[in-house]
Amino acid sequence: MTEQLSFFNNHKVPFAERMRPQTLGDIVGQEHLLAKGKLFRQAIENDTFGSCIFWGPPGSGKTTIAHVIAHVTKRDFVAFNAAFNGIKEVKAIIEQAEKSLRYGGKNTILFVDEIHRFNKAQQDAFLRPIEKGFILLIGATTENPSFEINSALLSRCAVYRLQQLEQEHLEHIAERALEHDQLKERHVVLESEARDLLINYANGDARVVLNTLEIAAQTTQPNEKGQRLLTLQVVKESISSRRIAYDKKGEEFYNLISALHKSMRGSDPQASLYWLARMIEGGADPLYIARRLVRFASEDIGLADPQALVQTLAAKDTVDFLGFPEGDVALAQAVVYLATAPKSNSLYVAMSQAKHDVREKPNEPVPLHICNAPTKMMKNFGYGAGYAYDHQTPEHYSGQTFFPDGMGEPVYYQPGQFGFEKEIAKRLEYWKKLKERLHSGE
Repeated sequence: MTEQLSFFNNHKVPFAERMRPQTLGDIVGQEHLLAKGKLFRQAIENDTFGSCIFWGPPGSGKTTIAHVIAHVTKRDFVAFNAAFNGIKEVKAIIEQAEKSLRYGGKNTILFVDEIHRFNKAQQDAFLRPIEKGFILLIGATTENPSFEINSALLSRCAVYRLQQLEQEHLEHIAERALEHDQLKERHVVLESEARDLLINYANGDARVVLNTLEIAAQTTQPNEKGQRLLTLQVVKESISSRRIAYDKKGEEFYNLISALHKSMRGSDPQASLYWLARMIEGGADPLYIARRLVRFASEDIGLADPQALVQTLAAKDTVDFLGFPEGDVALAQAVVYLATAPKSNSLYVAMSQAKHDVREKPNEPVPLHICNAPTKMMKNFGYGAGYAYDHQTPEHYSGQTFFPDGMGEPVYYQPGQFGFEKEIAKRLEYWKKLKERLHSGE
């Protein structure tokens, strides 16, 4: 069952796989976990680590670290991808691991890539084998374990957050790749501008660097000096399009919409446009973006600028009418309008407080004087009695009370000090004073 961990002599295996580090010292990045003296590294070296979840972006080293752990600890190692295999295969692996342990072997490392693809009920299959010590589970995921891994499994696993590789890490990986036999024998030379483009394009993904180098080396003919010169143009032709760090339903999705929302709230149109572009280029549903902008218009601007809601609804209709890519500028217009509009969350606060009172306080009956009275019997029971028709009062304001009896008159909406809400504040103050005069009999 032990998986072969050395790939350097098999040229049928992708270059990125053959470049996979074999020791802890070969791993690039993740110094917060793997630097000498770190507890996690010591646990690996001492073979005292337990089941865990590696959470991090693509190409950050989740699979590599799992392979190195198996290499260092000399344990049986089974790699498994939840995207292609099911629970039936998992159970067979666990049965074999249990037999191996009974015959004096170590417990097996079961590496489950994309573990988030198992639903939370399927993840229960790992609980007993972990508790009994049949397996050491290493799960890998790009998704937030808080949302994608069930609580029972999380309680049995440590979660290690892997960080996106930085530019210096990718540069080191590229340099090491050029020294590898496969590229060195072909006399591959990477120009500095081409290297910069490659590192930028990779977006922190080491696998992208290695795969692109492999493609470029395979498709470039040697020059008169026998060198395979990877120029800027060669690298451009070896990549189809930039990989945008975005997941249409995962944590990154919510991180980006949060970044857009907070940039608009912070009145920064430049950052707002950047995050909007990130979402669009990443493939976000434009109507989803439009819906979020409509919500923002009421939640964070409200009556400070009533036109904000009009602008966002117009952007939504434009996107629906034109589609993409033509509708992207309409979203940009709405985003800039929202970012530069006066801000107020008065409506949001007011609605939250009103809903709280509805949920927490008794739902008193509607006062009779503001009940509808379409029949004679209802009028006889007092429906509508004493209601003052405001348009028939001297200033079209009666000053009557509309809350249920005994509730008083709580204040939910308090206008802010910016934009149109300054005018609303003047009106409310005028009606307040008028009501006081009316109730005093003046």
